[in-house]
Amino acid sequence: MLLERMGEDLDRGLVPAEVFNDESVHQRELRRIFGRCWIYIGHESELPDPGDYHVRRIGEDPFVFVRDENGTIRVLLNSCRHRGSVVCRVDSGNTSHFRCPYHAWTYKNDGTLIGVPARQNGYRALDMSQWGLLPAAQVDSFHGLVFATLDPAAPPLHDYLGKFRWYLEMSVALTEGGMEVLGEPHRWLIDADWKSGAENFTGDSSHTQMTHRSLLEVGIADQAGAGKTGKAHGLHVNECDGHAISMRVLAPGEERWFDYPKELQVLIEEGGLSEPQLDLVRRGVVHDGTVFPNLSFIQFSAREDIELPPTPFVSIRTWQPRGPGRMEVWSWLLAPREASPEFKERMYRAGMASFSPSGAFEQDDAIVWSGVARTGGSVAAELQGIRFNYQMGMPGMGDAEPIEDWPGPGVAWPSNSGESGLRTFHRRWYEQMTAGPADGE
Repeated sequence: MLLERMGEDLDRGLVPAEVFNDESVHQRELRRIFGRCWIYIGHESELPDPGDYHVRRIGEDPFVFVRDENGTIRVLLNSCRHRGSVVCRVDSGNTSHFRCPYHAWTYKNDGTLIGVPARQNGYRALDMSQWGLLPAAQVDSFHGLVFATLDPAAPPLHDYLGKFRWYLEMSVALTEGGMEVLGEPHRWLIDADWKSGAENFTGDSSHTQMTHRSLLEVGIADQAGAGKTGKAHGLHVNECDGHAISMRVLAPGEERWFDYPKELQVLIEEGGLSEPQLDLVRRGVVHDGTVFPNLSFIQFSAREDIELPPTPFVSIRTWQPRGPGRMEVWSWLLAPREASPEFKERMYRAGMASFSPSGAFEQDDAIVWSGVARTGGSVAAELQGIRFNYQMGMPGMGDAEPIEDWPGPGVAWPSNSGESGLRTFHRRWYEQMTAGPADGE
């Protein structure tokens, strides 16, 4: 019934509050969204050597993200095939094999079963080749970003990302050498629904002037980067195969380069982006977007201290579901491989000061998102059918018109006063949640 109402509401720019904190919605999401979509697992640079591994999640299920002895990246369910106990019990490391602590079944780091105690006495006829660790149905990467899906029938990653690849490249494929992760990912829990983070990065430009006003007042961010209401600097792009992005850019002919230094500007010019992409990077102030369902990114420049010049960085994050109305945020910082060690350190410090558990922007967002989940789980939301308003910029609400000669894919709107990206996100969510029964339902 809730989803039936939502289908009608979305056409009017409304979203039922309950979808942000409901047990039945959460369980359906695990199967129809996290069980079917391509989910971001990690970056190739996190696994520089054979045997390197990290424990990651698809939905709420644990997987081992590992580079095997032949250099192949694998995503393996962290569960022994004998009784289901966890075989990898630490977050990261390097190993040639995984041994279950329950009955000592032992697996190579490619998932192959190689050891079963008492095999000659109790498992003589066991076909070892059939009992390796279970892999994700498909694993693929895009410019170092590794994704996996549990659905063998899911379209290839290239098709899943679709037209949005054009925008993603401007943040994760800036230079010929590509990007690398700086340090370990930060993780923290918020009493908020994962969709609050994912939708916010699709283009909620108007919140910055209010939620992050103190950062404008002290000079950590400027008006151009903060998404001032109106048409100045703002661009929202939606209808990109279910993904969306918000961009703040300077006027044609002006340059900002996200505040990258001259030596990196030269490398970006030579890095392989098309001329329309380079134009947006040259004028770039902020790019933030979401790859459906839960991978978001922001390319931004901020001050770790108001006495220091702004430093650019790329932050990518996943919004991991941890039950209705609760999520775990995973956040990585990326830098061009060719950047100097000194500049990478500056990028890391600027990113941590802005988007981390103690980051100035992050703390503001966590506070307001928790209120969304609280309302979504309230009795009033259920009994009164509360709907949240996503109508900003719709016909009759705003005066922005799509850019007719936009050089990139999707539909671009020249305004910060709109929520088209958020509506794109929720339409994709609704389509995924109602796209026929999942296996086992």
